[in-house]
Amino acid sequence: MKKINRSDAILSALLVVMLIATGYFGYQTMTLKNKLARYTIDSTNALTQKDQKLAQLQTENEKLSNTLKNVAGDLEELEDNYRKEKDKNDEFDDKIREISKTVGVLNKLSKTDEELLQKYSKVYFLNENYIPSDITQIEDQYVLPGKDAAFFHGDALPFLENMIEDAARDDIDLSVISAYRSFDQQEALKGQYTTVYGSGANTFSADQGYSEHQLGTTVDLTDAATAGTYNSFADTKAYAWLLKNAYKHGFTLSYPEKNGYYIFEPWHWRFVGEDLAEYLYDNDLNFYDLEQREIDEYLISIFD
Repeated sequence: MKKINRSDAILSALLVVMLIATGYFGYQTMTLKNKLARYTIDSTNALTQKDQKLAQLQTENEKLSNTLKNVAGDLEELEDNYRKEKDKNDEFDDKIREISKTVGVLNKLSKTDEELLQKYSKVYFLNENYIPSDITQIEDQYVLPGKDAAFFHGDALPFLENMIEDAARDDIDLSVISAYRSFDQQEALKGQYTTVYGSGANTFSADQGYSEHQLGTTVDLTDAATAGTYNSFADTKAYAWLLKNAYKHGFTLSYPEKNGYYIFEPWHWRFVGEDLAEYLYDNDLNFYDLEQREIDEYLISIFD
């Protein structure tokens, strides 16, 4: 038997080992390549799916954006329509309020005696059938002692009482000596004056139907010292107080000095309402200086 050389054996062994190693590494390399290929394929597929998903999301986002734009457009149109309808409703409400206000004014006027602010005193006639809607007796404390019972328009009476009480707080003595007179009472009074003074009575006394006293809103005032309808009342503190304060309570002096109707009557005061009385006072005007249509504008507020 041929003897194997030691060197050859080692070489053969090395070759075997190399072959095994080469085979192993070749196998590992192929395995790694296969894994890498699978990973590459999987990654590519994953990226493709992501791209597809992203594209899908972008498409859906565009749809949503378009939908949102459409909704925004619809909403803007609805807002415009709402504003238009609101403007119409507001305009309608304004008209309703205006109509209601007008109806309220007309209703209030219908319940207010239109005669109360008419210009009498030889200007306007009040017939014998006229009776004020509300005539109330004035309490004795406001009437000059010794005088007959006096009556005044019920809605104006609180203004008269407040004025007399306001004067009393300023140590001013005011009392009523005459107030409401009926057509017949005025006729009888004028007859008495005519008997005594003849035609001269026309300078200080109205014929029946032309007297402000028939309205129930006119009063003759005096103080205890004067105690009557005398020109001397013009020299009293009471008269001076009335000139400065009567308008605050709705009263105005009907026949001041140099008026074109009767003699100066410092005692004769007519209730015309606070608004009109203040206007006359502020503008230094007399009731009879105004046109009737201008006066009529204050009728609605005469008892306010």
